[in-house]
Amino acid sequence: MQLIDNEQVRNLGNFELLARQVVEGFIIGLHKSPFHGFSVEFAEHRIYNQGEPTRNIDWKVFARTNKMYTKRYEEETNLRCQIVVDTSSSMFFPEVTKTSEEYVNKARFSALAAASLMNLLQKQRDAFGLSFFDENVGLHTRPKSSTTHYRLMLTYLQQLVENPTRDRKTGAADALHQIAESIHRRSLVVIFSDMFDDTQKEEELFSALQHLKHAKHEVILFHTVDKAKEIDFEFENRPYEFIDLESGDRVKLQPKQVKEYYVEQVQAYKERLRLKCLQYKIDYIEADIKAGFRPILQQYLVKRSKMG
Repeated sequence: MQLIDNEQVRNLGNFELLARQVVEGFIIGLHKSPFHGFSVEFAEHRIYNQGEPTRNIDWKVFARTNKMYTKRYEEETNLRCQIVVDTSSSMFFPEVTKTSEEYVNKARFSALAAASLMNLLQKQRDAFGLSFFDENVGLHTRPKSSTTHYRLMLTYLQQLVENPTRDRKTGAADALHQIAESIHRRSLVVIFSDMFDDTQKEEELFSALQHLKHAKHEVILFHTVDKAKEIDFEFENRPYEFIDLESGDRVKLQPKQVKEYYVEQVQAYKERLRLKCLQYKIDYIEADIKAGFRPILQQYLVKRSKMG
């Protein structure tokens, strides 16, 4: 599935159009995948049952089909989903400009993935809210399923990618505790984050993930990374100056000097995170920003089908 080309993602001019193209391409591809026959219900109406109030009957549909359907409204939503996006400065790696070879970074990938999920949720008449966090929770909206709400959320996502930040640290542990307390019990919580928090706060971060489960939420963590560079450390062996986007710290070195140690440490952390998620029954998915959006939407549908 690749109905959107790199140039469109580079410009990110119309989030609504891009999200719709991602979802349409995904749905077209479903029957070619192991999900052949998977039911994706997007009904805007449901059949009228005798004895129900008649005020919600769609008489225009009745005139065309001679069948009675009632319109489905926001309060009839089956699912509440809170989409949580890490907006700390490390999410803006790789740095993207209109002239750069890189056309997508972690923030842009997360924003378009979130927009695509919202498009799918809205089609299914499920309610969705959006939260941003860095050191603190910034934006935090309640779940709704209206078109007006959807478009407002897209505006927030668009503003996120258009305003990259420097020196904004990650405080995932405190933010996730706060979000766990503030959303409706038994929600689906979808997190997009590189999880690059202070290494000294690792246990606090795991505790925050556990808190989400204690609050009876279903959780999907999309561990959002540029796999080639951040996990596998694939750089040419020439002098580089590496800059920490969150602290501004700089270090000059040749990748070969540190690659083995770096890869070992990052893989060990990723494995600890994966095992904690397994222990807490949180779905952990490595989301490589170069791998496209299919794994995101597919994982959501699997989770959605299990939740009924």
